[in-house]
Amino acid sequence: MSRIGAGALGRVVRSGVGRRRVQTLVIAVATMMAVASAVVAGSLMVAANAPFDHAFTQQHGAHITAQFDPAGASTARIKATGRLDGVTASAGPYPLTTIHPVGRDGGHVPATTLAGRSGPDAAVDDLNLKSGRWAAKPGEVVLDSSFTGPAFRLGSTLKTSDAADAATLTVVGLATSASKTAAAWATPAQVRALASKDTPVTSQMLYRLEPAGTKEQIAEGRKKLAAAVPSGALLGTESYLDAKRAADQGAAPTVPFLIAFGVLGIAMSVIIVGSVVSGAVGTSLRRIGILKAVGFTPREVVRAYVAQALIPAGIGIALGVVLGNLLAVPLLDDTEQAYGTASLSVAWWVDVVVPLAALLVVGVAALVPALRAGRLRTVEAIAVGRAPRTGRGRWAHRAAGRLPLPRAVTYGLASPFAHPVRAVAMLLAVAFGTVAATFAMGLTASLDAVGAASDPEERAAVTVVAGGRAAGPGQPPPATDGSADGTAADTAKVRAAVEAQAGTASSYGLTQSEVTVGGISGTVRASLYQGATGSGGYEMIAGHWIDGAGQLVVSTRFLERTGSEIGDTVRVTLKQQKRTLRIVGEAFDTSDDGLHLHADMGTFPGTAPQTFLVDVKAGVSPTAYAEKLSATLEPLGGDAMANDPSDQEGMILILNTMAALLTLMLVSVAGLGVLNSVVLDTRERVHDLGVCKAIGMSPRQIVGLVLASVAGIGVVGGLVGVPAGFALHGFVLPVMGHAAGTGLPPSVMDVYGAPQLVLLGFAGVVIALLGALLPAGWAARARTATALRTE
Repeated sequence: MSRIGAGALGRVVRSGVGRRRVQTLVIAVATMMAVASAVVAGSLMVAANAPFDHAFTQQHGAHITAQFDPAGASTARIKATGRLDGVTASAGPYPLTTIHPVGRDGGHVPATTLAGRSGPDAAVDDLNLKSGRWAAKPGEVVLDSSFTGPAFRLGSTLKTSDAADAATLTVVGLATSASKTAAAWATPAQVRALASKDTPVTSQMLYRLEPAGTKEQIAEGRKKLAAAVPSGALLGTESYLDAKRAADQGAAPTVPFLIAFGVLGIAMSVIIVGSVVSGAVGTSLRRIGILKAVGFTPREVVRAYVAQALIPAGIGIALGVVLGNLLAVPLLDDTEQAYGTASLSVAWWVDVVVPLAALLVVGVAALVPALRAGRLRTVEAIAVGRAPRTGRGRWAHRAAGRLPLPRAVTYGLASPFAHPVRAVAMLLAVAFGTVAATFAMGLTASLDAVGAASDPEERAAVTVVAGGRAAGPGQPPPATDGSADGTAADTAKVRAAVEAQAGTASSYGLTQSEVTVGGISGTVRASLYQGATGSGGYEMIAGHWIDGAGQLVVSTRFLERTGSEIGDTVRVTLKQQKRTLRIVGEAFDTSDDGLHLHADMGTFPGTAPQTFLVDVKAGVSPTAYAEKLSATLEPLGGDAMANDPSDQEGMILILNTMAALLTLMLVSVAGLGVLNSVVLDTRERVHDLGVCKAIGMSPRQIVGLVLASVAGIGVVGGLVGVPAGFALHGFVLPVMGHAAGTGLPPSVMDVYGAPQLVLLGFAGVVIALLGALLPAGWAARARTATALRTE
């Protein structure tokens, strides 16, 4: 015989592909969805794997960002530090100052570092200009892409402070710096013009070092910089290792999530594609026997049926790669925003490995039944045809017949037992689809709970600061040295003004200070509270929130790092005050590298709150309240601002989007698996359906028969899939929390309610019924005479 693609064998392949249009379409669509989901999951896993390292390399990031005093060293001398031993590249000096942006809607932003650069390109910190253009003249500014939102978009304006004569800048571009060297950029002349006595211009230099892989190597580089300029000229430095640690910690929790969905997708792809292809081959035994009778060899039969599977699968794989890339692009864009990385794209090897793996799965799935068909004797293949093995499933029909249900329904309920292997494959597809839906619902609910539990200080309607500028949303209150130092009287007046202000529902005082803790080198940040925190308290993983002096609430990472547990005592020193505090609770808190402490302000006499977090009464506008309170506080040196409602964090939104997209794709693939199996069953039983119609069964009853044939599988799939999805959620969430360095509170873990679980149990039935709906309609429309003539 001729090779595939020519002669008789080629005609057999083309005829088989064209004749089984439904199976051909299902194979193509199933492989397309499987490949697309694999490309999306693979791309996101690559993006989540060391995103900072990729962006840092691409942008030639700065290992050290240094700030110099121009009055202590000349520009030439500062620039000469770029030629020091160990420095492989440098950029600068750039003029640097600080602004306190106010949006056009009046919203404040935390103090922002503004650098003067004539363009985004540089030998070090080669910025990624994501949209717009670079600032070319005074009055223009480029913001870090983290500012993206309704208040700060291309063309919007901002004031550099809330002073009446503050300059107005127009946002002309959004850029990303992997090194986090600044939060905004303008022309050098603009930066110098914005400098003031409170925010003088300094000089910024950026360096790449060799080597620079450890803290010790970075410290050595800093020593060389300090020695190269006059004493005091080096104001400070920042290490890229801090930004790297923060980025890697942000990416780590996404890996278990993606692995879970990736395993589900791979398992379902193998089951569905294998079932579809083997079913297509298995239903062609009679045709195989005829081919052998006319002279085809067993090897040619195998080649023909493997080719009939590979052709539509190849088309589906190609379309799946395209679809996966299209779906991955917006998710990768969001991932860039969350990680602050440079432009991400689908890795080329993902587009190569995934199609090759899919072809391998399809090839193996087709080869196994094709080899079985090739070994069948000609007479046996022709005699067996497409009919199930004699007597298979009769016990099920007898058992179902005893149920008090219409005969069409009982007949359908017993049908899957005629093909147990096919029924098991369909059951697994429905179960995996239900697992994905259950896991995704729990995951999104948990992520929403994480967002609600994070940064409880932001839940306050109004932030009041005594003796300084109010912090912007997301900005921690100003750190203090923990003493009143002449501000106690003012603080008391501010507290009294807050309590006297009409519309105040509740308030509490807060100050943050650097403290030392026994067993931990260096200092850590401590939040000290005055009064009942109410909604400002952190979610507790274990123990309870502070309710008096001498108590301490810590994070999971603090307990792990110090080897302590709830009930132990810890020595905490604030300035000259040393106190032994008892750990009473483990809080859900990942700020400050998980070493943030929480205690009552009465533990350290003499400390005074620098910030007050205020909740207003129902019906009171926080904005109007803050404006009235600000007028009262201004003579006292205080300030008040309304806080915008906290939006979900970017990473939470990304994970929710990923979960929804991947679940939709997995459920769609499960439905296609059911569709294929029902099509095969319907085609095999077309003569039996014709007999049913001939004896009076209506089209509606035929639809009920076909749907009943998958309803039982849907019920069992739901009963299996919901507990499995519940268990998967209970396993993956703690792993994600551990990757982020924290335990999880009950509010994050206990997100399933009984009504939700019951509804999810019906998800298996819905997947099965939706997959069977199309072939059920086809069977109901088939004419009786045509069905009776079909064998």
